[in-house]
Amino acid sequence: MSQKTIRITGWVLTIILGLLFTMSAFMKLTQNETALAQASSFGIDATTYQFIGLIEIISLILFLIPRTAVLGTLLLVAYLGGAIVTHLQHQESIAMAVIIQIVLWITAAIRFPELRHRLLTTKNKY
Repeated sequence: MSQKTIRITGWVLTIILGLLFTMSAFMKLTQNETALAQASSFGIDATTYQFIGLIEIISLILFLIPRTAVLGTLLLVAYLGGAIVTHLQHQESIAMAVIIQIVLWITAAIRFPELRHRLLTTKNKY
């Protein structure tokens, strides 16, 4: 695969994740009825849910900016980890959160060669 194809693939996946996280954060920040109903079923009040949406949008912005994208990736991975645990705790399906987590890691591996190298290389030069 050419470098151009790899770069385009990375950015396409980034845009897809960006749209997904934007929609999710928007629903939390605007206090969408469906989102609030799910949050209350988990025992999360509206103010806390808005704060979670704020954390999500900040993490997403960091993920989209190339200079801070690795930090944003790690924050979104942690965010999704919390979502997975919350769903497990309440016997809800974790499939969607796990799929998004996998796509996020694939995107990070494509966009950040240095991260891919550190995670996948077995030889330690030090």
